[in-house]
Amino acid sequence: MSPALASAHNGPPFPIIENRRVGPCVISLWTHPDIGTGTFFVIVDPLPGSTVPADLQVKIGVQPESGRLAETEYRADRDSTQGQLQFKTAVAFDRDEFWRVHLVLESAQGRGEAFSRVEATPVGFGRWDLLFFLLPFLAVILLFLRGMSRHKKRRRRQVQPA
Repeated sequence: MSPALASAHNGPPFPIIENRRVGPCVISLWTHPDIGTGTFFVIVDPLPGSTVPADLQVKIGVQPESGRLAETEYRADRDSTQGQLQFKTAVAFDRDEFWRVHLVLESAQGRGEAFSRVEATPVGFGRWDLLFFLLPFLAVILLFLRGMSRHKKRRRRQVQPA
């Protein structure tokens, strides 16, 4: 049971555990690990021929791999989605580093654990955000200046023959 490596990214949540039996269920763990507040989604399916326990509790623990902080545990709440049972929780990440993820499922039918790891990443593109979001405005300014330059050249040509 080695943890799966999740790459840093910008965009929608991505899976770090997929279709794994954990306790009385089959789960997929998705994350959006932004520094500040990261989000985890646990998608729960029943084992073949059974149902998901009504008293299912989901907890997610995170700890920096460096060990500088103790594991902090967060309770996940049922999230209303169409057609599937999902739990969601927000987690505090204070630095851009790799974090251990500890998923715990508990119910009267049993308990299960799964482990993985994820890298917390800055929201957006970090220091490149400003440049990235300025590009459309700079392009409009350059097109405007180019148009003005052509307009001036045309007027000069019209004025010279007279």
